[in-house]
Amino acid sequence: MPAIATRGGGRQRRRAMNEINMVPFIDVMLVLLIIFMVTAPLITTAVVDVPTVGRSSQRPPKVIEVIVGADEKLRLRLDGGDAEAVTLPRLPARVQALQGGQADVPVIISGDRRVRYEAVMKVMSTLQKERIARVGLMVKQGE
Repeated sequence: MPAIATRGGGRQRRRAMNEINMVPFIDVMLVLLIIFMVTAPLITTAVVDVPTVGRSSQRPPKVIEVIVGADEKLRLRLDGGDAEAVTLPRLPARVQALQGGQADVPVIISGDRRVRYEAVMKVMSTLQKERIARVGLMVKQGE
């Protein structure tokens, strides 16, 4: 039998491929680009209605103001009169007493600019848990 001459003593070695083939990667990226370009105009954008601050046409006849001081102490004022000190647990009962059974009397929370946001939200949450319907925040314009 004739001997077949092979290089390397009868074993063939495969050479390791040390380059990455980029063509399939580029093909996939182009297909994804085309898909996103086609679907982007079809996506509907959501519309968020953000409340605006404006001037009311007329002031309500009776307004209850809860003032949150810089030291987070609460005061209660009816129609711009004298403010009386009140604690957070007693606040809902005191507001309901000032409303006099009329649930449509608005309650405005005004906070000092140095007061923490958490303190104002705690007051608002306490009032809303006691079913006080018209609770809002006072906003100063032009500052």
